[in-house]
Amino acid sequence: RILFTFLLNLKHYHTLAIQKQKEHKKFLDALKKKPPRNLDYITEETHEEVFEKIDCLTCANCCKTTGPLFTEKDIERISKHLRMKAADFEATFLRTDEDQDKVLQHLPCFFLDEDNTCRIYDVRPKACREYPHTDRKKIYQINPIMMKNIPICPAAYEFVEKMMAKVKS
Repeated sequence: RILFTFLLNLKHYHTLAIQKQKEHKKFLDALKKKPPRNLDYITEETHEEVFEKIDCLTCANCCKTTGPLFTEKDIERISKHLRMKAADFEATFLRTDEDQDKVLQHLPCFFLDEDNTCRIYDVRPKACREYPHTDRKKIYQINPIMMKNIPICPAAYEFVEKMMAKVKS
């Protein structure tokens, strides 16, 4: 029953994100054109507020639907942790996409457990550590990434909604 409710909520967030896509883009574009002086402070405060209420372990939609990019450092660190050769790790888990980036062969992520925890959490890729990128300075520099994350991640959606309320007021 809890899973069903959460899936409804996830679908609800996705629907809202699609409905508000133009509004969110307009806000983020305006933020880039004329960022408030205290933007980094507002961003940090908003990020903390959102993650006080949203627990990623109840969702893990990012791990189920979008794979991270793996840097060479990520590959070295994770393969060492798994006691594999880097080449074997790549052959087993990764592929090269059309942009020549190393990405997962399959989704959901192989390292995601049934309880939404990550089996390689302590050595996870940089992209996973930073997701959904709501705690960055000069947040407007990643507008295209934010627009991609909003329909996937309830925290990214809530973050932009709260930012809109704070910056407008």
